[in-house]
Amino acid sequence: MADEPVIDPVDPPAADTDSPASLSDAADPSAELRKERDDYKDRWLRKTAEFDNYRKRIERERREQADTAIADLLESLLAVVDDFDRALTVEAGPEADAYRTGVELIHAKLLDFLKKRGVRAIEALGADFDPNIHQAVMHEASPDARDGEVIGELRKGYMLGDKLLRPAMVKVAKA
Repeated sequence: MADEPVIDPVDPPAADTDSPASLSDAADPSAELRKERDDYKDRWLRKTAEFDNYRKRIERERREQADTAIADLLESLLAVVDDFDRALTVEAGPEADAYRTGVELIHAKLLDFLKKRGVRAIEALGADFDPNIHQAVMHEASPDARDGEVIGELRKGYMLGDKLLRPAMVKVAKA
């Protein structure tokens, strides 16, 4: 028994090449199975990666959509803030003090709401004109101001984090 050959199950012994059975087994079936397995594994890995990329893209689009919706809502609220700003600039007599106090309280609450949501006003007066955050609607010669300095603010501008919600409408000095 010690003289019997040891047969390796992974690498079977070479068969007689003259027999008809060996001609049909010329291609190793285990090699074909390994190739097919590797092909299925590769396809599975690709589909997994595609699905992961799809999931990330959908999540990113969902966040962008939510951010856009919030920005649109906050931008709409800025028109109300503008109305309150205009109402507070009107001089009223002593009989309208209670009315003015009420408007000031509502204005303060609205500004606090916007601040909590990350909205901040752009400080334009005295700053150099920046077309990324300012919209120049007037140019005016001014001996007291340097060229390109914002000398008047017609409408406040606002930022939401690092994103521009609305540019400030400004008057710019020219030399």
